[in-house]
Amino acid sequence: MIGMLHKMGLSSNVMYGLGFASIGAAIASWSMSMNAEPDGIARADRWGIFVGEWAPTFFALGCAMRLEEQWGPVSARERMRETAERAREAMPVGG
Repeated sequence: MIGMLHKMGLSSNVMYGLGFASIGAAIASWSMSMNAEPDGIARADRWGIFVGEWAPTFFALGCAMRLEEQWGPVSARERMRETAERAREAMPVGG
């Protein structure tokens, strides 16, 4: 899925930007809903929370896409193997 988003032209910076925009949208929707809805603050809180839940998703996608940009389309197993090899190389030799 991450590779497909990358092929569509999206980048990690776009995802991070959408995460920050959704925080602003959550505040804006809460504020507008509180003033416009007859149900008052309970409905406004639900709108703010609903939109606010998008931010972590966009930030997580941004992190995944950043890894895709840095490592390329490499499987998770290959990444773990490379990380383990680097850790072994960094260990001091001797007794």
